[in-house]
Amino acid sequence: MLRVGELIRHALSDLLSRGALNDPVLDGHVVTVPGVRMSPDLKLATAFVMPLGGRDVAPVMEALERNRKALRTEIAHRVAMKFAPDLRFKVDDSFEYGAKIDALLDSPEVKRDLESHEGDDKSE
Repeated sequence: MLRVGELIRHALSDLLSRGALNDPVLDGHVVTVPGVRMSPDLKLATAFVMPLGGRDVAPVMEALERNRKALRTEIAHRVAMKFAPDLRFKVDDSFEYGAKIDALLDSPEVKRDLESHEGDDKSE
């Protein structure tokens, strides 16, 4: 499943970066595809996407949904599979989650707790 998901991610990234769909919304944005998760039967591919910079998420998602069948057809030509998987698109929020964790780790409370634990380790 991981290998197939990575092949689809690569094909989808290539299609979006080359502007193969002739969609003005997608042509005006750089869309990243950090990951694709496949269902166990390989008939459903959930692509996690994010416009570069995180701006204009709603129009980009609408454009991807509008072009879902064309993307599926193009992926079927590029990735040799018995069935072309149905595509679903979800906004990738892993970057936001990572930024939130970084902010938590940089907070004064966490730094204070980390410093107090380092002092405990040295005294033992």
